[in-house]
Amino acid sequence: MASHRKSRTPGTRVAGIRTPALATAALTSVALLSQTATAAPSADGKPSLEEVEKKVDDLYRQAESATEKYNAAKEKTAKQRKQVDTLLDDVAERTQKLNEARAELGSFAAAQYRTGAGIPDTATFLLADTPQDIFDQRQVMDRMTGRQKEAVDDYVTRQSETMKKRQEATESLQTLTETQGDLKTAKATVQKKLTDARELMSKLTAEEKARLAAIEKEKQKEAARKAAELARQQAEQQKAQEEAAAQQDSGTSGSTSGSSGSTTTPSTDSSYATKAEKALAFARAQIGKPYVWGATGPGSYDCSGLTQAAWKAAGVTVPRTTYDQVNAGTTVPVSQAQPGDLVFFYDDVTHVGIYIGNGMMIHAPKPGTYVREESIYYDGESSIHSVVRPA
Repeated sequence: MASHRKSRTPGTRVAGIRTPALATAALTSVALLSQTATAAPSADGKPSLEEVEKKVDDLYRQAESATEKYNAAKEKTAKQRKQVDTLLDDVAERTQKLNEARAELGSFAAAQYRTGAGIPDTATFLLADTPQDIFDQRQVMDRMTGRQKEAVDDYVTRQSETMKKRQEATESLQTLTETQGDLKTAKATVQKKLTDARELMSKLTAEEKARLAAIEKEKQKEAARKAAELARQQAEQQKAQEEAAAQQDSGTSGSTSGSSGSTTTPSTDSSYATKAEKALAFARAQIGKPYVWGATGPGSYDCSGLTQAAWKAAGVTVPRTTYDQVNAGTTVPVSQAQPGDLVFFYDDVTHVGIYIGNGMMIHAPKPGTYVREESIYYDGESSIHSVVRPA
């Protein structure tokens, strides 16, 4: 899916004020806990806590990637099936017209037999009452048979072309169906690996589970700290913009050009904000519903199914998959993210959430979880691919 990937730009990084002491302390806590978790590996070769956690995270990523590919294949299959149905209807209509043409040609043949038009020229000459009768009869039959032959040839040509297209569409549909089946098989394989990883984690001791939970808690704290930092940065930017706008209004209150300039941007922002409010209201109403791969609601969702449904509730159509959604709007820096924007993750663009402000988002995280609010830094700052404004 390389064509869907976007290279990172400096603007996609949060350029807020750093707090070295807090950051160092948080990272030190995670490092110490990680060392504790991985220290003293078992003599029987059992994977360390860190290895188990990494394996599960990798498998979740693989599962989500397979889900987006499956969604894309399913969508293409539906479109291809519609094309095939249209071609089949066209073939049926053309075949009917061809049969009607053949029947008409048959009636002309019968008429020729009854009128003697099919007998030898010598007999026609001898049986005709006058030379003019011979000429008129030949002219009429030539015109009728020529017109009928042209119609039949036309229908035969069209039928041949349509049958070729039908064959191509059928083969294409078969290929997509096989691909979809392969993706389902791959998904089942990933789910099996997930089951194996869960079984491995279930065998951890209470002490090991406690240490692993402590590591996860520290990660969440760091994600929350980064979200709060982004919220402060965005608040400062908003305040500066409002002050600048106020100064501009006071300096150009009597200017026509100034007046028009001060109403264009707020109008655009207001329109987007109204739509975003509807999308976010829908997303919030889905909180607590389970993540299910390939689901688009209303009882469950995968990540892109949730964002698509949310914006649909606002009257905006976005594509089905993360690979297409990432290209369906205007890319903005993380520091300029607004409520309603879509936040994409990982270099292969396999996850998406809808931004709600203050460094937070609503998303359907992964199998075994539920739709929830979470920091956009839940998997680290480096996991953020881009932010896209869809409307």
